[in-house]
Amino acid sequence: MGPREQLVTALNEGAEAGRRGKQPTACPYGAGDLRRSAWLRGYAKNRRLPGE
Repeated sequence: MGPREQLVTALNEGAEAGRRGKQPTACPYGAGDLRRSAWLRGYAKNRRLPGE
């Protein structure tokens, strides 16, 4: 899997975590890893806000 596919996969994983209501600390990627940024972007777009 190439770098682009890895970033897309991380974005999709983060989106799924956001929809499921997981905490952002559930990100499996460490600091300094570009996949972490992608995961968090996906998470932020799909997270549940309080009251939803």
